[in-house]
Amino acid sequence: MHRRIMAPGALAAACLMLAIPASAASNSLGAPGIGDPYYPAYGNGGYDVSHYDLRLKYQPATDELEGTATLLAKTTQDLSRFNLDFLLDVSEVRVNGVKASFATSGEHELEVTPKSPLAKGTAVTVVVRYRGVPSSKKAYGFTSWHRTPDGGVGANEPEAAWWWFPSNDHPLDKATYDVSVLVPDGTQAISNGTLQSTSSRMGWTRYNWRSNKPQATYLATLAVGKFDVTTGTSESGIPVINAYSKDLGDRYGAARASIERTGEIADWLSEYFGPYPYNALGGYVPNTDTGYALETQTRPFYSPANFANGSNTSVVVHELAHQWYGDLVSVKDWKDIWINEGFARYAQWLWSEHEGEGTAQEIADYVYASRAAGDAFWKVRPGDPGPENQFHIAVYDRGALTLQALRNESGDDAFFAILKGWTQKYAYGNASVADFQRYAEEVSGKPLAALFDTWLFQPSKPAAPAAHSASIARSAKGSVQPKSWKKIAATNGVHDHGHEGGH
Repeated sequence: MHRRIMAPGALAAACLMLAIPASAASNSLGAPGIGDPYYPAYGNGGYDVSHYDLRLKYQPATDELEGTATLLAKTTQDLSRFNLDFLLDVSEVRVNGVKASFATSGEHELEVTPKSPLAKGTAVTVVVRYRGVPSSKKAYGFTSWHRTPDGGVGANEPEAAWWWFPSNDHPLDKATYDVSVLVPDGTQAISNGTLQSTSSRMGWTRYNWRSNKPQATYLATLAVGKFDVTTGTSESGIPVINAYSKDLGDRYGAARASIERTGEIADWLSEYFGPYPYNALGGYVPNTDTGYALETQTRPFYSPANFANGSNTSVVVHELAHQWYGDLVSVKDWKDIWINEGFARYAQWLWSEHEGEGTAQEIADYVYASRAAGDAFWKVRPGDPGPENQFHIAVYDRGALTLQALRNESGDDAFFAILKGWTQKYAYGNASVADFQRYAEEVSGKPLAALFDTWLFQPSKPAAPAAHSASIARSAKGSVQPKSWKKIAATNGVHDHGHEGGH
């Protein structure tokens, strides 16, 4: 579970600081990365953020963003210096009210040196004042800020925050958020969670959004532009806010026909995954030329391209399934991506079954039968695919195939108990593939090491005996393409994030 700050009173905090000699912390630098093997420079060491307060002003005509970010954190070690992940131009940093010195390093590091060293266990308030043109910034050869005809959007995975707010950018450090954005009248600002208030003055409108449950940094989003906004309430009582760029052209109808079903789909998913974990729902479609969608918490980002061929409820199912698998329970390391993508893909298979367009078993049989043993698809190991294959189709399809094998091995009762119980056990926290295997064994009462190794970790197609023992492709019918397959395959690029320079 994410550690929450219990901030001591100012006097107690001052006494704590005075009680520890400066020399105790003077040589302790926070690491420039949190320790992820795929992305060593992502996140930072030495502190844990509990809340981000972002007060922003954005000018769509010029893509100029200025802001003040206030981070509430707690040190996890003695710190004489610490890093934030950020790309825009910083004018001032304060730590506990006192000006701090700062410098940039690497591709996206902001190094902050407080005037006085910080002792382990200290509550810290960090204020960063900044401005810049997000679309002009690149790291590792790519940008995660998308310019639109009427504004801009911050949305990408595994990184998007650097372009619009300073952060500890890794899923291990979740926090709550207040995002307040000032934009010209006639333009809207869309973010996560609930819209607390709006106010207008002197030609500008301020939107105040709040995410009151722990949220990973890459799941925070900001979209500024001219939107048609719809509001409603799901049958289970969750308020829904959706937003569609006014200039989507002939994709506008298909986008609305899909995303307006968000409440219905979330209620349906809750039957499999447990109660919906947040107090807000929705989705938004800005007029971007990107092809992917993203499970930004409570309000997924969709590309117009997702609706090029008509309505697409399958992609909505995928992104909403992530609200449990990826958002509620997040990866410990990015190598655990299967826990996000395999499960969101399997939700699409369950939706196919729900829609009468092919059962999960039929889709699993087809996936297994339609790819020859020599296909490079089987070389990718969904349980640890490597950063270059993090969003490879095998993580999705072979990942979902693993879940059907698990379902057949453990039986429906145990399997669906696993799906629902997992999200409760690790709610608002982080977990790994190994954690999932242990949990599945605990609930099913069966040893599953061989099954997980065969389907998730071997760089080869599971042999026929292994497939048959997991009740996969036991008959020739497996080569028949399920009716839903083209719709599911149309979402294959859903997380193809198009990093121009790789990592």
